[in-house]
Amino acid sequence: QVQLVESGGGLVQAGGSLRLSCAASGRIFSTYAMGWFRQASGKARELVAAISRSGGSTNVDDSVKGRFAISRDNAKNMVYLQMNSLKPEDTAVYYCAAGPGYTDTYISRYDYTSWGQGTQVTVFS
Repeated sequence: QVQLVESGGGLVQAGGSLRLSCAASGRIFSTYAMGWFRQASGKARELVAAISRSGGSTNVDDSVKGRFAISRDNAKNMVYLQMNSLKPEDTAVYYCAAGPGYTDTYISRYDYTSWGQGTQVTVFS
């Protein structure tokens, strides 16, 4: 399975921005659908953004719509999560995830098969 390593998390003031990066191993990165999950303390892990294998289709959860954007660069085996207008409720561990891209569309939250170790994002007011 693909190996994923997240970076870019940190402590940020409310209203600020962060860009998370996920580096993937292998030469078949472009066959994987990718996503970003987050898990806040005491809450279930949730899928916040997803992108198809080519990057042509994306989906962002309503809770972050208009503030977060997912993108990928298959030539660099990278996926990104740009986070703007951060709120304290965005505080969570963010995980990069991969799943099979059988078709060029984003996949269900249940279909991811690999996750990175996570990167902490803390937003304070």
